[in-house]
Amino acid sequence: VLTPAMLESGEWKKKRFRSFDIESPVPPVFGGRRHPMVEACNIIRDIFLEMGFQEMSGPWVETSFWCMDSMWIPQDHPARDVQDTFFLGMKGDLPDKKLVANVKDAHETGANTGSIGHGGVWSEDMAKELILRTHTTATTFRMFGLEKLNHDCKYFYVGNNFRNETVDATHLPEFFQAEGFIMGDNLTLADLMGFV
Repeated sequence: VLTPAMLESGEWKKKRFRSFDIESPVPPVFGGRRHPMVEACNIIRDIFLEMGFQEMSGPWVETSFWCMDSMWIPQDHPARDVQDTFFLGMKGDLPDKKLVANVKDAHETGANTGSIGHGGVWSEDMAKELILRTHTTATTFRMFGLEKLNHDCKYFYVGNNFRNETVDATHLPEFFQAEGFIMGDNLTLADLMGFV
């Protein structure tokens, strides 16, 4: 073993060390590369950006309000069971009271949608439960609820999601989802097909 002390004292000259040719050609070593899933997500991201979309971002830890209630998923829906969703045992904050009241009304009575709602009493306490995001649509609905969006806009998001899955060769409790939306006048199914 060659030590700093041996170098300083010159003792290394008494030892027999094998000589190395530092000019010798060696094959290049590529020790790391991106995971194929990350690479696929980057390709999808680049395609959205090339089509003029803006990228959204959202938190991994989300309230049940954004992940479930804002999308009118009933509070007694099986997707909200601990068998499907990772609950963190803490509470988060809800957005402004007007938006919360509108979502509550839609759940309980259908509001002005023509629906009769889910029936029962909507619980603000359940809506505050913090969970690991179960789908990226929570980020889209957060954009719809909190941002003043320009009428002509295109947004996308590629993100991690978490569901309480049994781990096996083809399933993990984490997966990626890509989504986007376009707002504008005179959009048709042909526009959607063109983007897809």
